[in-house]
Amino acid sequence: MNNRTLEPGQARSMIRSGHRFSTTSGISLGYAQANIVILPEDYAADFHRFCTLNRKACPLLYVSAAGQTEAPALGADIDIRTDIAGYRVYRNGKLTEQQHTIQELWRKDFVTFYIGCSFSFEEALISHGIPLRHVENGSNVSMFNTNVPLHDAGPFKGNMVVSYRPMRPADAIRAIQITSDMSQVHGAPVHIGNPSQIGIDDIRTPDYGDPVDILESEIEVFWACGVSPQAALTQARLPLAITHSPGQMLILDTPNWVLRNA
Repeated sequence: MNNRTLEPGQARSMIRSGHRFSTTSGISLGYAQANIVILPEDYAADFHRFCTLNRKACPLLYVSAAGQTEAPALGADIDIRTDIAGYRVYRNGKLTEQQHTIQELWRKDFVTFYIGCSFSFEEALISHGIPLRHVENGSNVSMFNTNVPLHDAGPFKGNMVVSYRPMRPADAIRAIQITSDMSQVHGAPVHIGNPSQIGIDDIRTPDYGDPVDILESEIEVFWACGVSPQAALTQARLPLAITHSPGQMLILDTPNWVLRNA
């Protein structure tokens, strides 16, 4: 089976049935993917403001009502409790467990934030002949904590997380042009070259995801990443919060072209 050509509903059904993709990068090409943050309604207003203030890292695609498990604007049969291959559970700011389903943890006061993901623009890069090594390798994208501060909102604060893709300089320029009009999935890169300038000491050792080689002819290209809220959740120390596991996104029915110039 070619995972790239899976319909989004097919991919979600496979995940719901227990299939585990190593990463959702490259799956259902042509369709958007989303990062997820689930937290109690009491904290939803502050987190919504945090996303609004940090739109580059946290571009909102949809926000649920309290207790709502579906997202009709993003997919016909989405169940946020089962349709992600990996969930992270935070208690008092600490990652305490990772789950394949959160049905037993679900509460009626949970609000779900669906946040744009850089996996959504990868199809556009590939279609323009820009190679992506993690896709070619079938691995997860490299992600790094940085020293770039985000704007505070209530208890939510922290630094930006970035995703990393090595590219030839000409491809990097083209990637900037392609992603600049895709603000709902992080838009243009936030940094190019010299990782130490944004607090990355070793490009071979990502904080999340898998390492990739960089060739002598390539430069480092970094995009804002929807894993950024996970750093903010550790600072906020909520009694309970849930996110996707890095690289394990919710696959949407929304075509990527819909997110251009949105």
